Amino acid sequence: MGKKVRIQLAPGDRNRLEALIANGNTPQKHVRRARIVLLAGDGIGTDEIQRRLRVSKPTLETRRDDDIRA
Repeated sequence: MGKKVRIQLAPGDRNRLEALIANGNTPQKHVRRARIVLLAGDGIGTDEIQRRLRVSKPTLETRRDDDIRA
């Protein structure tokens, strides 16, 4: 089972991230990152996020860890 890292989203962050995903002009790298953050914010584990988004474990962990440090 993948480790679970729950990202605490500030009020309004979820709406902003969902708007980025819905906007057809958002670069895909930003959409992927927003999806990673939203899933981690929901408490979804690394392996499940990796499976759902079809991203490599190093990519996932780098993006998630960048957001934790931010």
